[in-house]
Amino acid sequence: MNGSIQLSTEQRFQIEQFNRALDTTQDPDQLRQLAKQLMQAWQTQKAATSWIMRQGPPPLMR
Repeated sequence: MNGSIQLSTEQRFQIEQFNRALDTTQDPDQLRQLAKQLMQAWQTQKAATSWIMRQGPPPLMR
């Protein structure tokens, strides 16, 4: 991970929660669904980051 990016406590909690769900799931269909949810969240985050980067810096307030 990039040294300048810090996860919040809530984000670390959500990662742990997802990891535990994966660790305790033995049903292949449920694992498949979790993987799809993760992929959707990842791609949505990438799209949001790209959109923000295209917006450029905000105008200076005077």
